[in-house]
Amino acid sequence: MIALAGLPGAGKSTVAARVCEEVNARFGPNAMVALGMDGFHLTRAQLKELPDPEQALVRRGAPWTFDLPALIQRLRAIHEAAGHRAVPWPDFHHDVGDPVDAAFTVSPQTRLVLVEGLYLLHEADGWSAAGRLFDERWYLDAPLATAMDRLARRHMGAWGLSRKDAEARIAANDRLNAEIVLESRTNADWVLSVEAR
Repeated sequence: MIALAGLPGAGKSTVAARVCEEVNARFGPNAMVALGMDGFHLTRAQLKELPDPEQALVRRGAPWTFDLPALIQRLRAIHEAAGHRAVPWPDFHHDVGDPVDAAFTVSPQTRLVLVEGLYLLHEADGWSAAGRLFDERWYLDAPLATAMDRLARRHMGAWGLSRKDAEARIAANDRLNAEIVLESRTNADWVLSVEAR
């Protein structure tokens, strides 16, 4: 079990997919699976139940806007099911705006599971319990400016925002999350460097 953390916009899902592709090409299909943490976002309905629903929606993506107990439960299920049974894993569909359960399946034959996400090295707010379920924890070390530029371009493409509006959105939420993630870098077993592009 490997955790891959890094800034929003660092390229975690791209790196995870490439590593998985290489491993499966060498060792056969289902030898490795790459999964994302985003399927454990609280739903919009759950966010509206929080004490400050408006703030919760604005700050979606902060550590406290994830269903951490469900993530921990699913990680434990993968450990317990290894070699015996398949385990479903959720995904986050941006067109739906909420998580979709059982979007992926971890096969009983899978021997290497890489989970990528912002807070897998985060120690506060109960996240250390999730971190302890991994055998190794990696940090994808992209320059902050590069990651924020990629994120701005992603927001512009996904929602048709102007550069100014994308940067305002980042300042109100993504940059705050990035600062939390950056502090967790020292908890990594390995740091992977990313070239600026």
